[in-house]
Amino acid sequence: MAGNQAAWLDGKGEKLRVGPAEMPKPGPDEVVIRNHAIAVNPVDWKVQDYGVMVQRWPTLMGGDIAGEIVEVGTDVKNLKKGDRVMAHVASLLTQKTQEAGFQLYTCAPAATTAVVPGSISYADASVLPLCFDTAVVGMCSEKERGYLGLPFPSLNPKPCSKVIVVWGGSSAVGANVIQLSVAAGAKVIATASSHNFDFCKGCGASEVFDYKSSSIADEVAKAVKSAGGEFAGVYDAISILDQSMKPCFDILEKLGGGNMAVVLPPPEDKPSGVTIGQVLGWSPLTHGLWKSYITQALEEGKLKCMPPAVIIGKGLEAIQNGLDENKKGVSAKKVVIEL
Repeated sequence: MAGNQAAWLDGKGEKLRVGPAEMPKPGPDEVVIRNHAIAVNPVDWKVQDYGVMVQRWPTLMGGDIAGEIVEVGTDVKNLKKGDRVMAHVASLLTQKTQEAGFQLYTCAPAATTAVVPGSISYADASVLPLCFDTAVVGMCSEKERGYLGLPFPSLNPKPCSKVIVVWGGSSAVGANVIQLSVAAGAKVIATASSHNFDFCKGCGASEVFDYKSSSIADEVAKAVKSAGGEFAGVYDAISILDQSMKPCFDILEKLGGGNMAVVLPPPEDKPSGVTIGQVLGWSPLTHGLWKSYITQALEEGKLKCMPPAVIIGKGLEAIQNGLDENKKGVSAKKVVIEL
């Protein structure tokens, strides 16, 4: 293997700097991946701008990777050298730079690594990992903690008589919440811009409403009541107070209260009758799905790499441009860099 290179962040507000990095070494339950494509998430530019979650500088970011396994830990049984894979890595949580995505070689947990079918490109595969985990954690965690308590996604789902609302259905997380909730047997009602209605329905939403509508809360609440079954709650995939949380509160109020999964910290003040669960998209809860669901679901077309990848450059030097593009705001697509 050639030497490793990475896109380093030297401090809050700094631009990325490409430079040498140590070659990762796998632990017993890890694999080393030669990255061929990496995706950018909103958390990346927020770390760059505000320094959130960083305990020491310089640091490396990046949670979504796809590439080829070049080394396997001693206890890994379901993956092998040469496998085409995607992986979810979380260096911002572990504070281990070898587990970051913005480099040529990354050390990834076998528990959040899955084989990519030959029909799917590395670029397409790279959009899925973080959003898959974030979707599942909010959907399937305990209702007592504010999450939605759906069954796990299945290759052959049985209707579970539950209805959920997804606010921000065309976002990367929202698109995965839609398709994975359908794979859990639930009925999904989503919100999005009118030009993204077909996209959300393509992910599996039964009905989609324009989030800009002045009567959005009434429209969504009416649709939930008409759908029948048990209302599981709202997954707010945007989680910005005025843009999404307040309208979601209005929906819940009209439905008599309930649960709301959010991806950013909720406000201290919330309506009575609303239980909120903030989602951290990294949990052992998803590990079984990485092992037994993702690859087969992709092979059978029951899981799609959503939203579509938009390749904005090639090489580590292009990552900064990727962060800048993501910060401008994207919908129904995900920014990807090929390496």
